[in-house]
Amino acid sequence: MEFLAELHPQIIHFPIAILILYSVLEIVGILSKNIFLQKTSFLLLAIGVVSAVGAVLTGNQAAEFAKLNSDLPIATLINDHETYATITLWYYFVILILRTYLILKKKFEGILKFVFIPLVLIGSYLIYETGEHGGKLVYNYGIGTSINKDMNTFDNFENHD
Repeated sequence: MEFLAELHPQIIHFPIAILILYSVLEIVGILSKNIFLQKTSFLLLAIGVVSAVGAVLTGNQAAEFAKLNSDLPIATLINDHETYATITLWYYFVILILRTYLILKKKFEGILKFVFIPLVLIGSYLIYETGEHGGKLVYNYGIGTSINKDMNTFDNFENHD
């Protein structure tokens, strides 16, 4: 399962970019009343949620692997990152379900569209917080980098003597 853990850094940036782009196009599409942008944003939301599932699954594997090789303060930060990521995924999933329902019922009109502006801003904040915690893991502790692997190998080598 270490293979899935190693995929996390490569996979995670795609849903981040797609969901942020969704948020921007959703807001611009609603404010400008541009139907093309609204349809495009809906497609990006669906792609973002599906790709975020892969990111969270690989992230969960990476978290399990990192917790085995880390001390308690890092494990706490990993748990915080994992919690934000899970909340963010479920949050955007609920937005996708709500948006799909309103489109199918032909109720994504008028004032209901404007409800999505604060929703996507909250979602963008959740992405930011998830990334902030993940960034601390990478930049402050080297989690998921070759530096961290080399340090763990060296520590394990020292401890076996």
